[in-house]
This record gives sequence, C-alpha cells and structure tokens, in this order.
Amino acid sequence: MLAVNDTNLCENMKLYMDKVTNDYETMIVTRKNKKNVVMLSEESYNNLVENIYVMGNKENYDWLMKGKSQLENGQCSTRELVEVEEDE
Repeated sequence: MLAVNDTNLCENMKLYMDKVTNDYETMIVTRKNKKNVVMLSEESYNNLVENIYVMGNKENYDWLMKGKSQLENGQCSTRELVEVEEDE
C-alpha cells in the first residue's frame, strides 16, 4: 500500500494513477485535515464490490464454501470441452 500527501499527488498525478492501475496498488492520500482518501483502480473496486456482494449473501457464501470443500476433498470431475461450429 502506498501513501502520498495531496500536494505530491497533484504534482505527480499520472505517475501515481499508473502505479495504482498497473501495479494493483492501493494508495492512501494523506491530507492535513486528517480526512484521508483511498485511491484504487476501477478493476480493484469492482472486485471488492463483487466480493462484498457474494460474501454478504449467506446462500451464496455457503454454496461457494461447499464447492471449495468438494474441490479440496477431490470430489470433482473434469470434462473435455467440445467446440461447436456456428452455422453460417
């Protein structure tokens, strides 16, 4: 996690935005009034929101944990994908 003050961020905005998006860094922007800001990439934000949604629903969470347990215990199978050609 990076931390940068607001003045430095303004002077080097592109550099820091590239760091956040390209390196998947989360950045805290420190401010004099102690009302700090967190900057993260859109991709990281969407991932976070999706995880909150999935983990926040007990049925989804239980279903995922059951699948995880089955996978860890070898209760799974593999299948070969069959490619289907579209009719023109």
